[in-house]
Amino acid sequence: VQLQASGGGLVQAGGSLRLSCRTSGLTLDRYAVGWFRQAPEKEREGVSCMSADDGTEYYVDSVKGRFTISRDKQKNTVYLQMNNLKPEDSAVYYCALRRVGRSDYSVWGQGTQVTVSS
Repeated sequence: VQLQASGGGLVQAGGSLRLSCRTSGLTLDRYAVGWFRQAPEKEREGVSCMSADDGTEYYVDSVKGRFTISRDKQKNTVYLQMNNLKPEDSAVYYCALRRVGRSDYSVWGQGTQVTVSS
């Protein structure tokens, strides 16, 4: 089982990025998907997640209306569209999977850096 995150980079405030998380070795239908981020000297924060069954989306308040999580089951890929980026969104972003019926995210990608300049 592997997760390969990509799409990070340097962008000016107000700009957009789309993060991708390609999965392999598993069936995405059986997993909830989540995006997390960690800025220097800060704790890891859950940004968004999507349930495995009905695709219910969740967003932390600070990104509501700006970020959108989605998944393409045929491509086994999860996305995080990030619009109107702010400097405080700068962090390493991680994708993770939580198997249906379990409480923890047990599969993690390697992270992709997002830097938003003011």
